[in-house]
Amino acid sequence: MKDKKDVLVFIQARLGSQRVKNKMLRPFADSSLFEIAIKKVLESDIPKEHFYVSVYEKELKDIAEKYGVNIFHRSYESAINDNSLQKIYEWHDKLPYKYALKINGCCPLLKVSTINNFYNHYINSKHDGLFAVIEKNNYFWNENGELVTPWPDNQTIMNTKAVGTTYEAAMVFFAGKTSTIKNDIWMGSLRKKNDPELFTIDEKETLDIDYEWQFENAEVLYKSFLNGK
Repeated sequence: MKDKKDVLVFIQARLGSQRVKNKMLRPFADSSLFEIAIKKVLESDIPKEHFYVSVYEKELKDIAEKYGVNIFHRSYESAINDNSLQKIYEWHDKLPYKYALKINGCCPLLKVSTINNFYNHYINSKHDGLFAVIEKNNYFWNENGELVTPWPDNQTIMNTKAVGTTYEAAMVFFAGKTSTIKNDIWMGSLRKKNDPELFTIDEKETLDIDYEWQFENAEVLYKSFLNGK
């Protein structure tokens, strides 16, 4: 079990998206992705004093200040880097936390209750790393055309109800020790069992906006959910 004061929870954002211009601040359902994400965390079980946004641009800082959220003033070099964890997450040796939990701010369909479930599970977990995944019962092949889905010995026809379960990265929640980031390792090895531990979430909540069509579809779905549909 972890002490809550040792766990940093953060949203990291930038305005340099190439595929969906200005997506974090662009109007979305009478708000913006960044503001929606902040409000959900503030409504959750996460202690506000341990919640940060890591941002570079003034426009993002202004929104964080509006809600009284802690700001880590990200550098320009961090905002444009895509290759090194220690550069992208440059707060790793500057904020006094043993663990860090990142919430993807580009997933507007994520529920507050799911944020609570992941956070509380991590606090109570014996594992250093925790990663959100989607449960899949389908067929998958590797680049050599070899089936990698577990296949029952007595199965002769394709039936998704019969195949073994596999898990897909949800890219919504990420958690791990901060001390390993200096070595460009965060959640774990990704090669050993429970390193990191996997946490299953509902696929409907994992829509991550990377393309224009996803932005438009997510806004429609978000408004529908607000209407109880």
